[in-house]
Amino acid sequence: MAVDMTMSILVVDDYKTMIRIIRNLLKQIGFENVDDAADGQEAFAKMQENKYGLVISDWNMEPMTGYELLQKVRADEGMKATPFIMVTAESKTENVVAAKRAGVNNYIVKPFNAGTLKSKMSAVLGDF
Repeated sequence: MAVDMTMSILVVDDYKTMIRIIRNLLKQIGFENVDDAADGQEAFAKMQENKYGLVISDWNMEPMTGYELLQKVRADEGMKATPFIMVTAESKTENVVAAKRAGVNNYIVKPFNAGTLKSKMSAVLGDF
């Protein structure tokens, strides 16, 4: 199945510079329809209003972390199938294991480039 390059992607990070970096990487790959949220709470509220083809979320945020957002998304009947990629600066094994148990589709450790992002997205969405 072909990946919809016009699908809406939600980038969640409390660091505006990181949102800008990920947005630019997505643009390089060919995705233009990018929304953003500053934390898990804002992201969950946006997800209740809009349908996203993919969520790319940072782990460490306040007041709701990316991990807590992932748990809420997976527990919600209407959005539990949404592809979810976790981004973190820490490659702690226990975090990766916890995210996998919570249903994350893929995991990216910062720093990363467009090639890494595309390969992680391809693993989740299929080749594009």
